[in-house]
Amino acid sequence: MKLYSIEGNTQKLDGGAMFGNVPRAMWSKWLPPDEQHRVPLACRALLVRDMDGKTVLFETGIGAFFEPRLRERFGVVESNHVLLESLARHGLEHSDIDIVVLSHLHFDHAGGLLSAWKEGQSPELLFPNARFVISEGCWQRAAHPHARDRASFIPELLPLLEASDRVELVSGEHAECLGKRVHFEYSDGHTPRLMLAEIRGDQQSVVYCADLIPGRAWVHVPVSMGYDRFPELLIEEKKAFLIDKQSRDVALFFTHDPDCAMAHVSVDGRGRYGVTDEHQELNGMVV
Repeated sequence: MKLYSIEGNTQKLDGGAMFGNVPRAMWSKWLPPDEQHRVPLACRALLVRDMDGKTVLFETGIGAFFEPRLRERFGVVESNHVLLESLARHGLEHSDIDIVVLSHLHFDHAGGLLSAWKEGQSPELLFPNARFVISEGCWQRAAHPHARDRASFIPELLPLLEASDRVELVSGEHAECLGKRVHFEYSDGHTPRLMLAEIRGDQQSVVYCADLIPGRAWVHVPVSMGYDRFPELLIEEKKAFLIDKQSRDVALFFTHDPDCAMAHVSVDGRGRYGVTDEHQELNGMVV
């Protein structure tokens, strides 16, 4: 298998929201904010080629489905569909993807499934030949959102996915269409049944950290986001996750870190977790 980091549309969000109860004096050193106190964020996907003959895309980023007013509100930088352009640079159309795996259905992870906004037109579901692998718990949350996170979902998306008849809902360790190469575990601190996909290669395993650990700054165990539904639970889940990944030398793949796609877990003499062996991008890494 070969792994590629695929850049999607970028975003700028309020630094205080992204770092929860971390003081600005600290987080502003990790990710310097702009004049509106927003920090830069990637929406990065992971492409795996030759997974038992399949081409698999882990997540799709935020995409370009927002109309201009909402694009400005949510800090989406580009109006064009960057994910599709990034795939094209690797010689792929969205129709070439066999499977799309989604950690959850918040718009900054699933919005790239939709076509770019055009005035007077409804969004279309892209990836016409792909199966969509989604946690059953995340599907239920999107279908019945809480008032606290209702705005994080795309109302048009679930009906389009359902109409495709290509959705596989999973609640266990594996998806039928992926086999044993991909192992799932789940987290509830950010959103119910967030699905963490570990790609198990012959030489290296890599886990898509999604919003359990959005980037390097969030590897530090006490750091959580204001968007997390249960921060204390998330911190406990994160520590157990990091202990496991370090013990098995599983690399972490980051979706929101603007400058780092993958790194390995480190821990210092005081027991503080960090990262080592950082990779800004992946371009055909064999696993």
